[in-house]
Amino acid sequence: MCSVCGGRRAAGASPIRCVGERITATGVPEFREVAWRAWYFKSLKSHRRTSMLEAFEQQSYHLHSETLLSQGIDYLKAFPELDEYTIEAADGHFIDHTCHTEKNSKGKVYAAGGIYALNLRSGLLRFLCLVTNGTQRHQEIPVLRDHIEKQNKGNNSSQKHLYVYDKAVTDFVWWDRQKRHANYMISMLKENSIATLVESIPFDSRHEINTGVEAYSVYENKGIKFNVVDYRDPETGKLHRFVTTLPMTINPGTIAMLYFKRWTIEKTFNNTKSNFKETKAWSSNTRSLENQMRLTAMSYNLMRVFEEISKTQQPELIHPSDKKYSEALEIRQQQAQKRDRFVNPLFFQARISRISSYTIRAVQNAIITGMSLQCFMSSLVARLVLPPQLIGEH
Repeated sequence: MCSVCGGRRAAGASPIRCVGERITATGVPEFREVAWRAWYFKSLKSHRRTSMLEAFEQQSYHLHSETLLSQGIDYLKAFPELDEYTIEAADGHFIDHTCHTEKNSKGKVYAAGGIYALNLRSGLLRFLCLVTNGTQRHQEIPVLRDHIEKQNKGNNSSQKHLYVYDKAVTDFVWWDRQKRHANYMISMLKENSIATLVESIPFDSRHEINTGVEAYSVYENKGIKFNVVDYRDPETGKLHRFVTTLPMTINPGTIAMLYFKRWTIEKTFNNTKSNFKETKAWSSNTRSLENQMRLTAMSYNLMRVFEEISKTQQPELIHPSDKKYSEALEIRQQQAQKRDRFVNPLFFQARISRISSYTIRAVQNAIITGMSLQCFMSSLVARLVLPPQLIGEH
């Protein structure tokens, strides 16, 4: 039985509660059952516990990153030109406001939420900043800019940082200034963007990494130059236009693939809502909300590490979700070939998958029952299967 939250209640509770309570819990065990709800949510507002949680979040993220790297887990290893970049898919994520959220001057309340960033190299998640507690309509891009500028002031590292975001982020003037701080972006070019073609950028169209790229060009808007990739999907024939502030030396096909990988963060949010049951704010207090989102990211990362490590234990086997994805790609490839098309071969590379529901339930049950780590990991490894025999790759 979980010593913090009790057996029957924890069995139906969010995994984040189980993990979060173990992190924030202190005090006498016999009083925890009586004061569980009031004490736990009140503790989220504590400045001391917030400082502790922030430090724990940063340290655990660092340790998880080292653990995954030591196991050779790098989902961007096929793109060595990106080795000097920290690459994150960032996006806003919103949940229902808490029932006691105060209405604004117009008598309205909104969804509460913040911005998260998913590391496209490791698959780890981190909470960036709170956008709204539900008392006002969210405006995530100004909040993101404020967060990055604040980060610039306290960051003396020369590490290059690349953000992959949706088209709402394309403020060319602001991102041009960010290049001084080694901050770059990739996004989708807005359909109504007004820009002037300056010059074409040469690239190796025969290289597999640039499959589907029709043009790579420099454009200008109000004196600010940026690069645009025209990519036509070889499977569907649809044209996509991506914009970036990265140097011209980065392959245009790499830029296109990174934007497609941005979709992974939506799978992450699906995990937190469907599996973690985090669909509603725990409080309207901003500090409590920030801590809820930190605990969400920390719980996600714990389960991500368990699943990733389990996959490395028997290299000849793969996870059932990877087998399912490979089989789906094979069907897409065969259908595309009937139309004299093909799936971009880069899609056949390893990708960050959605954490399986089985892994999440297994972690939750292990916390509740006190199962040993060895037994728990053995149960995850036992689910691995032989890879499918594919014949349709391009």
